[in-house]
Amino acid sequence: MIIGISIALILSSMLMVLLVLLHKGKGGGLSDLFGGGFTSSFGGSSVVERNLDRLTIITGSVWFICIIALGLLLKPA
Repeated sequence: MIIGISIALILSSMLMVLLVLLHKGKGGGLSDLFGGGFTSSFGGSSVVERNLDRLTIITGSVWFICIIALGLLLKPA
């Protein structure tokens, strides 16, 4: 079980780095390559940017849960 959670932690960490790098910064970002032209009337962010935000939050939650689970499993008795 520890090995499975460790693998999930490594994968979620790498995915989190990728997702953060895809986010739009001050002058534009890599997310513009994937449909940055589709704007919405809600706050001016694109559909892709909102989905990227959701995916980043989900990945961060998985990462956090893996950290907590490993901490509980590896806690000395």
